[in-house]
Amino acid sequence: MSASLDFEAARTAMVNSQLRPNKLVDDRLTDALRTVPRERFVPKDLQGIAYIDEDLPFGGGRYLMEPMVLTRLLQSAEIEADDMVLDVGCLTGYAAAVMAALANTVVAVDSDPAYVAGATETLAALDITNVAVVEAPLAEGLPDQGPYDVVLVEGAVAEVPQALLDQVAEGGRLLTVLRRDGMGVAHLFTRQGNIGKRPLFDAATPVLPGFEMKQGFVF
Repeated sequence: MSASLDFEAARTAMVNSQLRPNKLVDDRLTDALRTVPRERFVPKDLQGIAYIDEDLPFGGGRYLMEPMVLTRLLQSAEIEADDMVLDVGCLTGYAAAVMAALANTVVAVDSDPAYVAGATETLAALDITNVAVVEAPLAEGLPDQGPYDVVLVEGAVAEVPQALLDQVAEGGRLLTVLRRDGMGVAHLFTRQGNIGKRPLFDAATPVLPGFEMKQGFVF
C-alpha cells in the first residue's frame, strides 16, 4: 500500500472514528475534512501522526490544533459559501485550506514569515486559490480587509483582543478557546449590534504565544 493510500485511509478514519462520534454532522465540512490532506501541512517527521486527535507541537509554543476541537469550532461557525473569513494564527495553512472549501475567501495571517511562506507554497501546490496568506501581528488581525463574517483564532487566548472583535461584521462570528487557569472552554462570539458570547465545549488547546493572561501589578 502506498503512502498516499495510507494517508487517505487515515483521513477517512479521522472523520469516521474521531469526528463523527464527536458531533460532526455538517456535510460540507465533512467533505472538506475528507478532502484536505492534513499530512501536507505538517513537517515530515510528524506526517506519520498527522491524523491523531492531539495538538501537534511545531516548536516555539505553536501547535497545529487537534482535529476534534478545530472541527467543532468550524461547525459552530456555520461558514457559508459567500463568507469572508479571517484565520488568525494560520501556521502552515491547514485550517485555512479546510475553510477555503466552505467560504468565498479566507484571509490567513501569521506573525512568523516562515509559516507565511510555507502556507502560501502548500496552498498553491494544492491549487487552493481563494486563500491569501499575510504576515501580520496576530492580535491585530488584518482590519484593512475586514470586516469578516467569520474570525477563527487558532489557539487558546486568555482574552480576545478588542482589535479582533472590531473586525467581526454585523451578524458575524468569532471562534476561539478561552483559557486562563486549567482547562479551556471553546467560545462563540457573535455580533448582533453588540458582541455576545456563549460557551461551547471544554478544550485543552494550548495558549497562542502572546495571548497569555497579562500579569497585573503585585503590591
